Amino acid sequence: MTISLIVEGKTERAFIPTLRSFLESRLPGKMPRLDLFSQDGRIPKGDKLRRVVTTLLAGGADAVIALTDVYTGTPEFKDGNDAKAQMRNWVGPLPQFFPHAAQHDFEAWLLPYWPDIQKLAGHKRSRPQGSPEGVNHNKPPSRHIQELFRIGTCRRDYVKARDASRILEGKDLALAANECSELKAMLNTILSLCGGTTL
Repeated sequence: MTISLIVEGKTERAFIPTLRSFLESRLPGKMPRLDLFSQDGRIPKGDKLRRVVTTLLAGGADAVIALTDVYTGTPEFKDGNDAKAQMRNWVGPLPQFFPHAAQHDFEAWLLPYWPDIQKLAGHKRSRPQGSPEGVNHNKPPSRHIQELFRIGTCRRDYVKARDASRILEGKDLALAANECSELKAMLNTILSLCGGTTL
């Protein structure tokens, strides 16, 4: 099984080693090949996304997953469901295409590891209130993490690629999936495609 992952950029690339570890522990003998296609920005829209997906399927992928943030700097998507519906509409009824969305940005999936973020930042500020995926457009999760690094004793800014991988190192994604329904949905898509047990 080959699964192509279309992702936005640096933070999602840092997520892949943790994703692989999570899948290896749950898919013994069924581990898929994960091919990452980082866009270094936004996921393509409209016909361009359809062309990218059909090219990947024609090139040997058994399935294509597109992962976008809901918070893109513009109010393009209302929420994760709207983002997934728009991507589905752009691509059309291809059964091998699976749209997913991080609500509101990828860093929402890091918030369940807040004690580790506090250690890296060197500050004890409390975690944002409520569900990680409920932290919204007005102040997305990434901004909460950036602020913690800025006021902490680590004396450096939050760098998505470097610090996301440090936060996730050695972590079980099931912890974040228990709090983040959009993450759980994406993990379950992969587990289902590979004949594994879903969360």
